[in-house]
Amino acid sequence: MTVGEGYAIGDLDALGEGPGFRKVRKGLGVTAFGVNAIVMPPGIESGFHYHDEQEELYFVHRGTIEMELGDGSTHRLHEGSFARVDAPTLRKVRNAGEVDAVYLIAGGKDGYVGRDGRVPEGEEMMRVKAIHDLSGEQS
Repeated sequence: MTVGEGYAIGDLDALGEGPGFRKVRKGLGVTAFGVNAIVMPPGIESGFHYHDEQEELYFVHRGTIEMELGDGSTHRLHEGSFARVDAPTLRKVRNAGEVDAVYLIAGGKDGYVGRDGRVPEGEEMMRVKAIHDLSGEQS
């Protein structure tokens, strides 16, 4: 982990090893919301759970998971997929693939604060800055 003034940087392996929870919030010092990564081996599933107040956002980084929800529906999420689940909604996750699934869960309460990004004085707003010239020939 690298910790600086106003930031922390790490990777999954720095937060633990083997299957199970990787405590991202604690490892990086996140205070505004809960966040964990899960490494789930093939064939493993969690039990059902729900929350009193915390809405959750799931992001599948690697592998394929199936999410079973309280209404009886099952949804397959592949790498790059997202799912939002309200606090009281029952949910269960299983690894539906052949490799370890890695997914991130961010949870919070009380909603969006609005677009509050600012550009430092003297800087111009750039959405994307090219690191190299993409218009040149590719070798």
